[in-house]
Amino acid sequence: MSPRRVVAVFRRIVAQFRRDPRSLALLYVAPLAIIALLGWVLSSSGASTTKVAVVNESTQPLAGSAVAGKLEAALSGQAGIVLVTGISDDASARRALEDRTIDIAIVLPAGFSVTNHSFELLTLGLNPTGESAAIPNIQRALTNVMAENLGVVLPTITHSSVYGSPDATELDTLAPVVVGFFVYFFVFILTGISFLRERMGGTLERLLATPVTRAEIVVGYSLGFAFFATIQTALVLAFVLGDLEVPALGPIPAFAIGLGVRTVGSPLIAYLIVLVLGLGAVSLGIFLSTFARTELQILQFIPIVIVPQGLLGGFFWPIDQLPDLLQPVARILPVTYAIEGLRQVMIAGADLASGQVLFDLGVLVAIAAIFVALAAATIRREVA
Repeated sequence: MSPRRVVAVFRRIVAQFRRDPRSLALLYVAPLAIIALLGWVLSSSGASTTKVAVVNESTQPLAGSAVAGKLEAALSGQAGIVLVTGISDDASARRALEDRTIDIAIVLPAGFSVTNHSFELLTLGLNPTGESAAIPNIQRALTNVMAENLGVVLPTITHSSVYGSPDATELDTLAPVVVGFFVYFFVFILTGISFLRERMGGTLERLLATPVTRAEIVVGYSLGFAFFATIQTALVLAFVLGDLEVPALGPIPAFAIGLGVRTVGSPLIAYLIVLVLGLGAVSLGIFLSTFARTELQILQFIPIVIVPQGLLGGFFWPIDQLPDLLQPVARILPVTYAIEGLRQVMIAGADLASGQVLFDLGVLVAIAAIFVALAAATIRREVA
C-alpha cells in the first residue's frame, strides 16, 4: 500500500466536499438544526396547558358536589391546567371535547357516593398519545383530593373516549400517522430522483426544445409519477388495513399478511386523502429536483423538507402543544392536514359530509397545485 496514493485519494475527497457547500451544510448544519428543533419542541411541550372540566352526575348531590368542588379547587392550583366550568353533564362534556373547548373531562358518574369512589376520565380519542400526556397529572390530583378529604388512597379511575377506544393498540392509534407520513416520504424520493434523471439524461432538455409548454411538461410528469404513487398508496393501505391469514405449509408456520388495523370510517375516503397527499409529494419532488444536480442533493432535502414535517405535523405531539412560533409553521405543512384527516376518518368515522375532512382535502389539493405552478415556473433549459 502506497501512503502517497492514499493521501492523494484523501485530498481528492476533501477537495470534493470543499466545492460542495450543500453537502457540508447537510453534514454539519442540518443535524444541529434538527436537534435544536427537537429540543425546542420537547422543552416546550411540557409547558403546554390542559383544559379540564369537572362534571358531577352523582345521584347523591351533597357527596358529589363536595368532592367536585374540592377537586376543582385542587386542579385550579396546578401548573399547566386550565379549569373550565359550566359543563353539567356527560353529553355537554362530549360536545365540548368535540369543539376542542376542553381536553379532558373528569366525570363523577351517577353511582358516585361516599362509599363508591369511582371517576371517569373522558377524552376525545383522536390523538391518544398526546392526550395521555396530561392524564397522570389528573390522576394525581384525584388521588390527593380523595386521600385528603375522604381518606381514600386509591379511587377507581376509568378512561373512556368520544372516538375510538381507550384500549386501542398503539398500532391502531398510530396507523393514520404512519400511512400518511411514509407515503409522502417515499413518493417524494421516487419523484425527485426520477425527475432528476430525466434532466440529467437530456430528456427534459429535448422536450423544452419542442412546442410543449413548461406547464404541460410538469402536468404530464406529475400524472406519470402519480400513476405509480396511486399504486403505492393502494398497496400501503391494503397492507395496513388488511389481515390475510396464511395457513401452515409444511415446515412453514401459519402467518398473517397485513397489520389488520381497525378503521371506523371508509377505507376509500382514507385512500383518497393519502392519494391527494401523494400527489402533493409528486409536485414537491418535481419542484425541488430542479435545484439539484445529483441524487445525493435530492436526499439532502430530506432533513429540510421531510424531517420537520415528522416533528411538527402531529406525528408525536398535538399541534396545540407545540411552541407558539412553530404552530403557524405546522399549519402550512401538508402532512399536518393528511394526519388530521386520516384520524377523522379512521378513528372518528367521518365521511365526505364532514367539514373537517373536506377542509383537509381542500388544503392538500391547494398545496399540490401550488407546487405544480412553482415547478412549471422554475424549469429551465440546461445541458447537464
